Amino acid sequence: MTLRLLVAIAVAAAISTDTTVSIDRGELARHVSFFTNQSNAAFVLVTVLVAAFGARRPAWLETARGAVTFYLAMTGLVYAFVVAPVDELLRWDIGWTGIVLHRVAPVAAVADWVLTPRQHRAGPRRILIWLAYPVVYVAFTWIRGGLTGWYPYAFLDPSLGGWAAMLPILGVVLLAFLLVATVLHFCAGRLAVGPVLSDQESLAIASSGPGSR
Repeated sequence: MTLRLLVAIAVAAAISTDTTVSIDRGELARHVSFFTNQSNAAFVLVTVLVAAFGARRPAWLETARGAVTFYLAMTGLVYAFVVAPVDELLRWDIGWTGIVLHRVAPVAAVADWVLTPRQHRAGPRRILIWLAYPVVYVAFTWIRGGLTGWYPYAFLDPSLGGWAAMLPILGVVLLAFLLVATVLHFCAGRLAVGPVLSDQESLAIASSGPGSR
């Protein structure tokens, strides 16, 4: 928990720093449009909620924690394999905010996901729930890009090489999203020390909370 909060504080500081710079440049609207910034902001919010609920995390919060883990994992992977130049991957002079948002946060989120004991069993349906936001994000990006001519990521910009060149790349990215979401679903709490609670045990814990007294 302590490490999770420390990472969340670092992420919040990085987002705040980049946001301040974007405001000074008059680019706030573009800044908040990047999937990286949105997923990292969601990580901070979910971390605060997890800390607030403590050991009695409801099922919806576990689903949200998994979703944020998935989004951050894809942030790191897309940055490494699609966005960043090859020579940048071995460098650490990309600015501390870039290191925190593109490297530290994704690794920390995935580590927390596999090391924290599960409190609720979830079916594969949550994979589709996790995928809903990226699909909406892509659709919204295309609609807004068609109106403004600006796209946050080159691989989403059909004006660079046409739809024929962009769609195969996007297809690979979406397939990677599906694969990573599936892997994370089945890896939840796999390396954790402690038992995985059954649904009945989870319900018993939830019903014994302060609100039930």
